[in-house]
Amino acid sequence: MPRHPDPFSDVLAWLHVVREGSFTRAAARLDVTASAVSHAVKGLEARLGVRLLVRTTRRLALTEAGQQLYAAVAPRFDEIDAEVDAVRDLGARPAGTIRITAAEHAANCVLWPKLAAVLRDYPGIRVEISVDYALSDIVSERFDAGVRLGDQVAKDMIAVRISPDLRMAVVGSPDYFARYRKPASPHDLAAHQGVNLRLPTHGGILPWDFAKQGKAVKVRVEGQWVFNSSTPIVRAARAGYGLAFVPEDMVQEDLAAGTLVRVLEAWCQPYPGYYLYYPSRLHPSGALAVVVEALRHRDTPERPGPARR
Repeated sequence: MPRHPDPFSDVLAWLHVVREGSFTRAAARLDVTASAVSHAVKGLEARLGVRLLVRTTRRLALTEAGQQLYAAVAPRFDEIDAEVDAVRDLGARPAGTIRITAAEHAANCVLWPKLAAVLRDYPGIRVEISVDYALSDIVSERFDAGVRLGDQVAKDMIAVRISPDLRMAVVGSPDYFARYRKPASPHDLAAHQGVNLRLPTHGGILPWDFAKQGKAVKVRVEGQWVFNSSTPIVRAARAGYGLAFVPEDMVQEDLAAGTLVRVLEAWCQPYPGYYLYYPSRLHPSGALAVVVEALRHRDTPERPGPARR
Protein backbone atom coordinates (compact mmCIF):
# COMPACT_ATOMS: atom_id res chain seq x y z
CA MET A 1 0.00 0.00 0.00
CA PRO A 2 1.52 3.38 -0.94
CA ARG A 3 2.27 5.73 1.91
CA HIS A 4 -0.34 8.43 2.42
CA PRO A 5 1.23 11.87 1.83
CA ASP A 6 -0.18 13.22 5.13
CA PRO A 7 -1.15 10.40 7.52
CA PHE A 8 -2.49 12.76 10.18
CA SER A 9 -4.69 15.23 8.32
CA ASP A 10 -7.44 12.67 7.68
CA VAL A 11 -7.42 11.63 11.35
CA LEU A 12 -7.58 15.28 12.42
CA ALA A 13 -10.52 15.94 10.10
CA TRP A 14 -12.33 12.88 11.45
CA LEU A 15 -11.71 13.95 15.07
CA HIS A 16 -13.26 17.35 14.37
CA VAL A 17 -16.30 15.69 12.78
CA VAL A 18 -16.77 13.52 15.87
CA ARG A 19 -16.40 16.43 18.29
CA GLU A 20 -18.55 18.85 16.31
CA GLY A 21 -21.14 16.23 15.35
CA SER A 22 -21.27 17.68 11.86
CA PHE A 23 -19.19 17.75 8.67
CA THR A 24 -20.19 21.37 8.12
CA ARG A 25 -19.12 22.56 11.58
CA ALA A 26 -15.91 20.55 11.36
CA ALA A 27 -15.16 22.18 8.00
CA ALA A 28 -15.73 25.64 9.50
CA ARG A 29 -13.38 24.82 12.37
CA LEU A 30 -10.69 23.62 9.94
CA ASP A 31 -11.37 26.44 7.44
CA VAL A 32 -11.93 24.03 4.55
CA THR A 33 -14.96 22.90 2.58
CA ALA A 34 -17.39 20.27 3.85
CA SER A 35 -16.64 18.14 0.80
CA ALA A 36 -12.94 18.19 1.68
CA VAL A 37 -13.72 16.95 5.19
CA SER A 38 -16.02 14.24 3.82
CA HIS A 39 -13.31 13.17 1.38
CA ALA A 40 -10.74 13.00 4.20
CA VAL A 41 -13.00 10.84 6.38
CA LYS A 42 -13.79 8.49 3.50
CA GLY A 43 -10.08 8.24 2.73
CA LEU A 44 -9.30 7.37 6.35
CA GLU A 45 -11.99 4.67 6.40
CA ALA A 46 -10.66 3.29 3.10
CA ARG A 47 -7.09 3.13 4.41
CA LEU A 48 -8.18 1.39 7.63
CA GLY A 49 -10.68 -0.89 5.91
CA VAL A 50 -13.40 -0.24 8.49
CA ARG A 51 -16.35 2.07 8.96
CA LEU A 52 -15.72 4.70 11.63
CA LEU A 53 -18.96 6.69 11.41
CA VAL A 54 -22.59 5.81 10.89
CA ARG A 55 -24.32 8.66 9.08
CA THR A 56 -28.07 9.20 9.44
CA THR A 57 -30.27 12.09 8.39
CA ARG A 58 -30.22 13.53 11.91
CA ARG A 59 -26.87 12.70 13.47
CA LEU A 60 -23.50 10.98 13.30
CA ALA A 61 -22.59 8.04 15.51
CA LEU A 62 -19.35 6.19 16.09
CA THR A 63 -19.06 2.54 15.15
CA GLU A 64 -17.29 0.18 17.55
CA ALA A 65 -14.09 0.65 15.54
CA GLY A 66 -14.62 4.41 15.62
CA GLN A 67 -15.02 4.38 19.41
CA GLN A 68 -11.80 2.40 19.77
CA LEU A 69 -9.85 4.75 17.52
CA TYR A 70 -11.27 7.87 19.17
CA ALA A 71 -10.35 6.63 22.66
CA ALA A 72 -6.83 5.89 21.46
CA VAL A 73 -5.95 9.00 19.43
CA ALA A 74 -8.05 11.90 20.78
CA PRO A 75 -6.01 12.34 24.01
CA ARG A 76 -2.76 12.25 21.98
CA PHE A 77 -3.92 15.01 19.66
CA ASP A 78 -4.98 17.04 22.72
CA GLU A 79 -1.48 16.62 24.16
CA ILE A 80 0.06 17.80 20.88
CA ASP A 81 -2.23 20.85 20.83
CA ALA A 82 -1.26 21.69 24.41
CA GLU A 83 2.45 21.40 23.70
CA VAL A 84 2.17 23.52 20.54
CA ASP A 85 0.25 26.17 22.51
CA ALA A 86 2.92 26.12 25.20
CA VAL A 87 5.69 26.74 22.66
CA ARG A 88 3.64 29.45 20.93
CA ASP A 89 3.15 31.20 24.27
CA LEU A 90 6.93 31.52 24.69
CA GLY A 91 6.91 34.27 22.11
CA ALA A 92 3.53 35.84 22.77
CA ARG A 93 1.44 37.18 25.60
CA PRO A 94 -0.52 34.32 27.20
CA ALA A 95 -3.91 33.83 25.58
CA GLY A 96 -6.54 31.14 25.15
CA THR A 97 -9.42 29.51 27.00
CA ILE A 98 -8.83 27.63 30.24
CA ARG A 99 -11.67 25.28 31.24
CA ILE A 100 -11.85 24.37 34.92
CA THR A 101 -14.28 22.06 36.72
CA ALA A 102 -14.91 22.82 40.40
CA ALA A 103 -17.54 22.56 43.10
CA GLU A 104 -19.64 25.63 43.85
CA HIS A 105 -17.82 26.61 47.04
CA ALA A 106 -14.38 26.48 45.39
CA ALA A 107 -15.66 28.40 42.36
CA ASN A 108 -17.18 31.20 44.46
CA CYS A 109 -14.72 31.48 47.33
CA VAL A 110 -11.37 30.62 45.70
CA LEU A 111 -11.43 30.77 41.90
CA TRP A 112 -13.49 33.93 41.49
CA PRO A 113 -11.69 36.25 43.95
CA LYS A 114 -8.19 35.15 42.96
CA LEU A 115 -8.70 35.12 39.20
CA ALA A 116 -10.77 38.32 39.13
CA ALA A 117 -7.80 40.11 40.68
CA VAL A 118 -5.47 39.17 37.81
CA LEU A 119 -7.36 38.56 34.59
CA ARG A 120 -7.71 42.26 33.77
CA ASP A 121 -3.97 42.18 33.11
CA TYR A 122 -4.41 39.33 30.60
CA PRO A 123 -7.26 40.26 28.26
CA GLY A 124 -6.40 37.38 25.93
CA ILE A 125 -7.15 34.72 28.56
CA ARG A 126 -10.69 33.42 28.91
CA VAL A 127 -11.68 31.27 31.90
CA GLU A 128 -14.63 28.91 31.71
CA ILE A 129 -15.67 27.45 35.07
CA SER A 130 -18.03 24.48 35.16
CA VAL A 131 -19.65 24.00 38.58
CA ASP A 132 -19.75 20.25 39.04
CA TYR A 133 -19.83 17.96 42.07
CA ALA A 134 -19.46 14.73 40.09
CA LEU A 135 -15.63 14.54 40.17
CA SER A 136 -15.41 14.66 36.38
CA ASP A 137 -12.51 13.05 34.52
CA ILE A 138 -10.80 16.19 33.26
CA VAL A 139 -9.01 14.37 30.45
CA SER A 140 -12.05 12.70 28.90
CA GLU A 141 -14.24 15.77 29.52
CA ARG A 142 -11.55 18.01 27.95
CA PHE A 143 -11.03 20.31 30.93
CA ASP A 144 -7.65 21.96 31.34
CA ALA A 145 -7.75 21.61 35.11
CA GLY A 146 -9.99 20.68 38.00
CA VAL A 147 -10.36 21.62 41.66
CA ARG A 148 -10.78 19.05 44.40
CA LEU A 149 -9.98 18.58 48.06
CA GLY A 150 -6.45 17.31 48.53
CA ASP A 151 -7.29 13.67 49.20
CA GLN A 152 -9.42 13.38 46.03
CA VAL A 153 -6.67 14.10 43.48
CA ALA A 154 -5.40 11.18 41.36
CA LYS A 155 -1.74 10.29 41.76
CA ASP A 156 -0.83 10.95 38.13
CA MET A 157 -1.80 14.62 38.35
CA ILE A 158 0.16 17.74 39.22
CA ALA A 159 -1.51 19.14 42.32
CA VAL A 160 -1.16 22.80 43.32
CA ARG A 161 -2.64 23.91 46.63
CA ILE A 162 -4.91 26.91 46.15
CA SER A 163 -6.48 27.39 49.58
CA PRO A 164 -5.60 27.08 53.25
CA ASP A 165 -7.17 24.39 55.41
CA LEU A 166 -10.95 24.66 55.60
CA ARG A 167 -13.50 24.34 58.40
CA MET A 168 -17.21 23.68 58.44
CA ALA A 169 -19.68 25.72 60.49
CA VAL A 170 -23.08 24.89 61.96
CA VAL A 171 -25.25 28.00 61.77
CA GLY A 172 -28.84 29.04 62.31
CA SER A 173 -30.83 32.27 62.38
CA PRO A 174 -31.67 34.18 65.58
CA ASP A 175 -35.33 33.42 64.86
CA TYR A 176 -34.55 29.69 64.69
CA PHE A 177 -32.73 29.76 68.04
CA ALA A 178 -35.67 31.60 69.56
CA ARG A 179 -37.61 28.39 68.90
CA TYR A 180 -34.92 25.75 69.49
CA ARG A 181 -32.36 25.40 72.28
CA LYS A 182 -28.77 25.73 71.04
CA PRO A 183 -27.05 22.32 70.80
CA ALA A 184 -24.16 21.67 73.16
CA SER A 185 -22.91 18.60 71.29
CA PRO A 186 -23.60 16.89 67.95
CA HIS A 187 -25.86 14.40 69.75
CA ASP A 188 -28.26 17.27 70.53
CA LEU A 189 -28.89 17.76 66.80
CA ALA A 190 -31.47 14.94 66.89
CA ALA A 191 -33.87 17.52 68.30
CA HIS A 192 -33.17 20.04 65.53
CA GLN A 193 -34.14 20.75 61.91
CA GLY A 194 -31.39 20.59 59.30
CA VAL A 195 -31.10 22.04 55.80
CA ASN A 196 -29.30 19.27 53.94
CA LEU A 197 -27.05 18.65 50.96
CA ARG A 198 -27.30 15.79 48.46
CA LEU A 199 -24.42 15.34 45.98
CA PRO A 200 -24.23 13.06 42.92
CA THR A 201 -20.92 11.65 44.15
CA HIS A 202 -22.57 10.31 47.32
CA GLY A 203 -26.13 9.54 46.21
CA GLY A 204 -27.69 9.99 49.64
CA ILE A 205 -27.90 13.03 51.89
CA LEU A 206 -24.50 13.95 53.29
CA PRO A 207 -24.02 13.31 56.99
CA TRP A 208 -22.53 16.02 59.19
CA ASP A 209 -19.01 15.06 60.32
CA PHE A 210 -17.64 16.32 63.63
CA ALA A 211 -14.52 15.67 65.69
CA LYS A 212 -13.23 16.81 69.06
CA GLN A 213 -10.23 15.60 71.07
CA GLY A 214 -9.80 12.62 68.78
CA LYS A 215 -13.46 11.61 68.98
CA ALA A 216 -15.31 11.54 65.64
CA VAL A 217 -19.08 11.84 65.40
CA LYS A 218 -21.22 11.49 62.28
CA VAL A 219 -24.87 12.58 62.47
CA ARG A 220 -27.84 13.09 60.18
CA VAL A 221 -30.12 16.03 60.87
CA GLU A 222 -33.59 15.66 59.39
CA GLY A 223 -35.39 18.67 57.92
CA GLN A 224 -37.80 19.97 55.28
CA TRP A 225 -35.23 21.16 52.75
CA VAL A 226 -32.57 19.35 50.69
CA PHE A 227 -30.44 21.05 48.02
CA ASN A 228 -27.59 20.02 45.73
CA SER A 229 -25.50 23.14 46.37
CA SER A 230 -24.55 25.22 49.40
CA THR A 231 -25.82 28.70 48.47
CA PRO A 232 -29.55 27.86 48.83
CA ILE A 233 -28.74 26.01 52.07
CA VAL A 234 -27.41 29.25 53.58
CA ARG A 235 -30.48 31.12 52.29
CA ALA A 236 -32.84 28.61 53.94
CA ALA A 237 -30.91 28.88 57.20
CA ARG A 238 -31.22 32.69 57.13
CA ALA A 239 -34.96 32.23 56.66
CA GLY A 240 -35.14 30.15 59.85
CA TYR A 241 -35.90 26.76 58.30
CA GLY A 242 -33.13 24.99 60.18
CA LEU A 243 -29.44 24.62 60.83
CA ALA A 244 -26.92 24.63 57.98
CA PHE A 245 -23.62 22.75 57.88
CA VAL A 246 -21.48 24.71 55.40
CA PRO A 247 -17.90 25.95 54.92
CA GLU A 248 -17.31 28.74 57.41
CA ASP A 249 -16.05 31.26 54.84
CA MET A 250 -19.49 31.16 53.18
CA VAL A 251 -21.14 32.62 56.29
CA GLN A 252 -18.52 34.99 57.70
CA GLU A 253 -20.46 38.09 56.63
CA ASP A 254 -23.69 36.67 58.10
CA LEU A 255 -21.95 35.90 61.38
CA ALA A 256 -20.47 39.42 61.54
CA ALA A 257 -23.88 40.97 60.77
CA GLY A 258 -25.73 38.71 63.23
CA THR A 259 -28.06 37.27 60.58
CA LEU A 260 -26.69 33.83 61.43
CA VAL A 261 -25.41 32.44 64.73
CA ARG A 262 -22.73 29.75 65.01
CA VAL A 263 -22.89 26.71 67.30
CA LEU A 264 -20.71 23.62 67.93
CA GLU A 265 -17.60 25.51 66.79
CA ALA A 266 -15.28 23.37 68.93
CA TRP A 267 -16.55 20.26 67.10
CA CYS A 268 -15.66 21.61 63.64
CA GLN A 269 -12.00 20.75 63.04
CA PRO A 270 -9.88 21.94 60.07
CA TYR A 271 -9.47 19.67 57.04
CA PRO A 272 -7.17 19.92 53.96
CA GLY A 273 -8.12 22.62 51.49
CA TYR A 274 -8.48 22.77 47.71
CA TYR A 275 -5.97 21.79 45.05
CA LEU A 276 -5.92 22.72 41.38
CA TYR A 277 -4.81 19.68 39.39
CA TYR A 278 -3.91 18.92 35.78
CA PRO A 279 -2.22 16.02 33.92
CA SER A 280 1.44 15.62 34.83
CA ARG A 281 2.36 14.57 31.28
CA LEU A 282 1.36 17.92 29.81
CA HIS A 283 3.45 21.09 29.75
CA PRO A 284 1.05 23.82 30.89
CA SER A 285 0.29 26.50 28.32
CA GLY A 286 1.13 30.11 29.08
CA ALA A 287 -2.53 30.79 29.89
CA LEU A 288 -2.73 27.86 32.29
CA ALA A 289 0.54 28.92 33.90
CA VAL A 290 -0.95 32.36 34.60
CA VAL A 291 -4.03 30.75 36.16
CA VAL A 292 -1.92 28.42 38.30
CA GLU A 293 0.21 31.26 39.65
CA ALA A 294 -2.85 33.40 40.36
CA LEU A 295 -4.49 30.59 42.33
CA ARG A 296 -1.45 29.17 44.12
CA HIS A 297 -1.62 29.17 47.92
CA ARG A 298 1.77 30.65 48.72
CA ASP A 299 2.51 28.46 51.75
CA THR A 300 2.54 25.24 49.70
CA PRO A 301 4.70 24.44 46.62
CA GLU A 302 3.51 22.66 43.49
CA ARG A 303 4.05 18.91 43.61
CA PRO A 304 2.91 15.76 41.82
CA GLY A 305 0.20 13.64 43.35
CA PRO A 306 -2.50 14.39 45.91
CA ALA A 307 -2.30 15.73 49.42
CA ARG A 308 -3.12 13.24 52.15
CA ARG A 309 -5.28 13.84 55.16
